[in-house]
Amino acid sequence: MEIIRKKGQAVAAKREDREASEGCVLAATAGDFAAVVALQCETDFVAKNEEFIALTQQILGAAIEHKPETLDELLALELPNGTVSQLITDKIGATGEKMQLGFYEHLTSPSVVSYIHMGNKLATIVGFNQLNVDEHVAKDVAMQVAAMNPIAVTAESIPAEIKEKELEIAREKAREAGKPENLLDRIAEGALQKFYKESTLLQQEYVKDPKKTIEQFLKESSKDLSVTAFKRVSLNV
Repeated sequence: MEIIRKKGQAVAAKREDREASEGCVLAATAGDFAAVVALQCETDFVAKNEEFIALTQQILGAAIEHKPETLDELLALELPNGTVSQLITDKIGATGEKMQLGFYEHLTSPSVVSYIHMGNKLATIVGFNQLNVDEHVAKDVAMQVAAMNPIAVTAESIPAEIKEKELEIAREKAREAGKPENLLDRIAEGALQKFYKESTLLQQEYVKDPKKTIEQFLKESSKDLSVTAFKRVSLNV
């Protein structure tokens, strides 16, 4: 193991400039906690290797058990056979590929759900404001996040700089289309509302029934049910 570890360190240093764009993304929940991790590598061949997937699962299990706040804290966790960081270095030594723990996201809510898309390249976690959320409802919302990639739960939670950027883009498009200057702000505001419907989870059309929004879908299950937070991690998806 010491030889493999030293080899892993040498390979990691040698391949530092290589791109690790493939990998395995997994998510899980325990009680009110949900986490998603992405272990990245260079080739799809390694990403589909059972031992590589098992290592990703081990790292995810450590995250679920210890609930670290940051990626660095997760890397530093001590496991029976070394820290998470050392285990990754060991796998580098065994495969000769660059590897890195590219993503670690987590959330805590009264109810949580996770979804892993087929192929282990995309996973989501979602938190809800109520206990005992219907399993099918929760899973559908997690799949909605995977499919439609919203940037926020509500319009209010979108950063001001993103809103201003969208307004400016809309004004410029209207200006290029020859619209009068006195109408640009009104046109831009209309474009911003369209952006909200496309980019905020609760305003998005429900993919299984576009006649209703996600907010309406949730209220059909429970009138006060809503989403508190979500995370989405993907590789090449």
